[in-house]
Amino acid sequence: MTRGNSDFDVRHNAQAGLAWDLPMASSGKTSQLVLGHWGLDGRVMARSGFPVTLFGNYIIDPATGQNYYSGVNIVPDQPIYLYGSPYPGGRAINPAAFSLPNGNTSGNAPRNFVRGFDATQLNVAAHRDFPLKGKISLQFRAETFNLLNHPNFGYIDPYFYDVTFGQATQTLNHSLGTVSSLYQQGGARSMQFALKVVF
Repeated sequence: MTRGNSDFDVRHNAQAGLAWDLPMASSGKTSQLVLGHWGLDGRVMARSGFPVTLFGNYIIDPATGQNYYSGVNIVPDQPIYLYGSPYPGGRAINPAAFSLPNGNTSGNAPRNFVRGFDATQLNVAAHRDFPLKGKISLQFRAETFNLLNHPNFGYIDPYFYDVTFGQATQTLNHSLGTVSSLYQQGGARSMQFALKVVF
């Protein structure tokens, strides 16, 4: 049995949102027509990295025929991470810090003790309401996702045999797999425009 951190163990997670309806122009119909009914929305997200499970030997259980991967062993006096421009995101898990266990043993490295990349993203939207009739209005929105175009790295190659072991091979929006990467958080800066009826 292998003990360790949960696959979804995120130690730090902060999110904040702001909605601000800009004040109406105090005088002049033209000013009110151009400057009235505008609003700004903002959302910031920052979290620490997800754990990474490292995979060692590929093992076939002779009793059941089931396939699974062992863990890895920790090599003493070696740094767990490497830093520098050769690695995507400026950081990678150090292959020299690990070795393969003998036979069918699981390895002495704790499960999920290494971490992937942090993630931060700022989304901003500006919207204008056009009153139509009663409580009905038409809203125009211009939205920018990842306004600062901050790179967010996702999937870390966990297979010890791979040349890219320990390195990020995908951005976050291609790694989560819950929705289309176009709409997923963690991608490059993107914009969209929308019209909607509010009633």
